[in-house]
Amino acid sequence: MKASTQKQLAAFFASVSAEYDVRVPVRLHDGTRALGRLDEGPLALAGGPLPTKPTSAFFPQTEQILRVGEDGIEPVGPPEKPLFVVGLTAQDADCLEFIDRFFAAEYRDDVYYGKRDGAVIGCVSGRCGRDGELLKIAGDRCDLELICDGEKYLVAAYSPAGRALAEKVDGDEAGAATLAELQQASDALPTEDLDLLQAASKLLLDEKVPEAFWQSISDRCIACTSCNLVCPTCTCFDVLDRTVAGTVQRWRLWDSCQLDGFMREASGHNPMGSEPLRTRRRIHHKLASDVTRWGHITCFLCGRCDEACPTGIGIKAVCREMVARYGSP
Repeated sequence: MKASTQKQLAAFFASVSAEYDVRVPVRLHDGTRALGRLDEGPLALAGGPLPTKPTSAFFPQTEQILRVGEDGIEPVGPPEKPLFVVGLTAQDADCLEFIDRFFAAEYRDDVYYGKRDGAVIGCVSGRCGRDGELLKIAGDRCDLELICDGEKYLVAAYSPAGRALAEKVDGDEAGAATLAELQQASDALPTEDLDLLQAASKLLLDEKVPEAFWQSISDRCIACTSCNLVCPTCTCFDVLDRTVAGTVQRWRLWDSCQLDGFMREASGHNPMGSEPLRTRRRIHHKLASDVTRWGHITCFLCGRCDEACPTGIGIKAVCREMVARYGSP
């Protein structure tokens, strides 16, 4: 296993850009970090989870999915080069695994998998969170992992594609003891947030949360949709047709369950026509309905909605209130 500096890793990413469409955490001109290409800013691996959803590499906010011209329907083909997406946390890897299942269920989404098939996923973990906070090690939930020991990044590969790329990275030999120490620290990370989510999920599944609770939470919602915009497991989208130079283009774009028109029907009826119903759906969907459908909670504690919500009703904050009010004494 190699131990590489960020400078060496930046050179590595540049060297494989002819083979892959490389997306990495970059520092923007305003000091924030985003998932982008190396020509958009300097490499910025450290700093914790990226503010925006990393799954947008495969399910972007807007994308054209087909066009209709004189020759009939023309699907939009896959990208010219496979994606190499770096910068996911262990929690993000769980999120990606879920939406892989989602877009393959019942009908395999060719647009999504046109980008996802052949893609290589790189996680970042270790002592590279905010202020050196330890980020959980993802392990074989990704192809390649950069595990920070505080100074350098240990390059761990878990798949054939990951191993092929790892061979191209420059660096010193890393000691097994360092990785073992980091893995032990990762395994010892607290689980209070997971316990909180599970307790809230049980309350919802046992129908112990009254409607009055959702009214009190929704009174604080300003329908900014930040929670949906940053959540890696939000998959709702709308479809828009537009005509450009005589060709009909079909686009899809993210939708939000916090918007008034989210479920409005052509008749005008809206089964989610009130803010409390929409707020309840946002939480219940991930903590209860998806448990029934998928067999597990579909919030993986990336923390983005709690960071983004301007009124303090991210999923962990709501669960905390729920458990405090209705949990067992």
